[in-house]
Amino acid sequence: MRYTDVSDQLDEVLVTEEQLLARLEELAREVERDYAGTEVLLVGVLKGAVMVMADFSRALRDSVQMDWMAVSSYGNGTQSTGVVRILKDLDTDINGRHVLLVEDIIDTGLTLSWLRENLMSRGALSVKILAALRKPDAVVADIVPDYLGFDIPNKFVVGYGLDYAERFRHLRDVAVLSPHVYAKGE
Repeated sequence: MRYTDVSDQLDEVLVTEEQLLARLEELAREVERDYAGTEVLLVGVLKGAVMVMADFSRALRDSVQMDWMAVSSYGNGTQSTGVVRILKDLDTDINGRHVLLVEDIIDTGLTLSWLRENLMSRGALSVKILAALRKPDAVVADIVPDYLGFDIPNKFVVGYGLDYAERFRHLRDVAVLSPHVYAKGE
C-alpha cells in the first residue's frame, strides 16, 4: 500500500484512483449522451461526494451547474441510522430542473432514497443518481443508480472522500478499514 502513515489501519485496496478516474470518464460520456441538449444540475452530497463531484465534473466536456447538500444519517458510526437530517440545503431552486444526484457510495440506500424523494417533491423534472460505489449486499431500499462506478463488498471502506469519524477522506484509493480502528470507537 502507498499509505505508509495509515497502512496499518487498512486491510486492502478495493478500487484504485486510476480505476475511479477511468470509470468516471466513461460515466461522463454516458451522462453527456443522455442529457444532450438538456441542462442538468449536479447535486453533490457533502462531504463524501466532494472527490467524486470534482473528478466527474472535470470529466464532462460541457459546462454544468453544481450545488451541494449536506445530510447526516451516520453520526460517527459505521452504519446508517436511517434518520436523515439536512445539515446544508441547496442554494439553487430545482423546480423544473433535471437533477443528477452525485454520491460517493450507496450503502443501505435509505439516505439516497429519502434524498431522491425530497428533491422530486421540490418540483425537479427528473432526479437521476450517479454513485461511484455501491454495496449491493447492504442495499435495503429500492434504489438503483442510473450511473454506477463499481460494486464493492459489504465492508467498511474509506478513501476517495469516504471517511470514518472524519478521517481517511484524503486517501486516493478506496480501501477497507481494519476493524481494529473502529471497534474501539463503537
